[in-house]
Amino acid sequence: MEDKRLRILITGSSGRIGTAVCERIAREAEVIGLDLRPGPWTTTLGDITNAKLVESLVRRVDAIVHVAALLTPHVGRRSEEEFRQVNVEGTRILLAAALQAGVRRFVLTSTTSVYGCTSRPKDRALWVTEELEPYPEDIYDLTKLEAERSCREASGPDLSAVVLRMSRCFEEPDHLLAFYRLYRGVDRRDVAEGHWLAATVPLEGFEILNLSAETPFEAGDVDLLWTDPWRVIDERAPELRRAFLQRGWDLPPRIDRVYVIDKARRILGYRPQYGVRAVLGREAGVLSG
Repeated sequence: MEDKRLRILITGSSGRIGTAVCERIAREAEVIGLDLRPGPWTTTLGDITNAKLVESLVRRVDAIVHVAALLTPHVGRRSEEEFRQVNVEGTRILLAAALQAGVRRFVLTSTTSVYGCTSRPKDRALWVTEELEPYPEDIYDLTKLEAERSCREASGPDLSAVVLRMSRCFEEPDHLLAFYRLYRGVDRRDVAEGHWLAATVPLEGFEILNLSAETPFEAGDVDLLWTDPWRVIDERAPELRRAFLQRGWDLPPRIDRVYVIDKARRILGYRPQYGVRAVLGREAGVLSG
């Protein structure tokens, strides 16, 4: 009997996020993994800017999940031209091949970094929905925004495109992971689930969606989060102060932003499972969620 499973091309399949995305999608679809270096899910070694290679890979796929990119750690180590070639031109090559081959869904992994929350002037916490105007800080942000624009321009009746702006997802000490998961961090397993949903949930046209962990905060909290976040935390999650103090962790004095996932929840049915309590339930040390 013919295999009716979806076939999904995943770029950056050997990277930390790409591997997690592949592991999730492979549970329910066939993965074609493309990366410059080997990995457990990489079926083809190659460059996303190689148009002929890309065209050969997309001929019989149902969706493309584009994770590959130069990232924040590459800023200052790789030239701006390299950033444009990989992050912008690579995306355009994939989109052109998708349109030519009749691929119906394109998912771009982007970043909440494009909002520029670190350097944006503010006197209260930012309530960061997809409506907040980007405030790019470096070449990474600029090229990701350009890649997003290419997705918007390519989307239409023949191709739906979804941009996923994922929040902080680094390997970090547990005290940072726990605090960031309250407002600006996400577990890679939740990122992977968001990508699966974005690749398969019925929708048309173009969407930009934030991916982050669940937050206990509300839009009306932004003044207190800036001046005294623990007043809000004690009200919404009273066990957290005790958990931090028991572990000898400092209580950070400020929250400067909250990444809001209401749109992803509504459009994709996104329900992140690995928030601050998942971090507290794990062993101390450097966590890799």
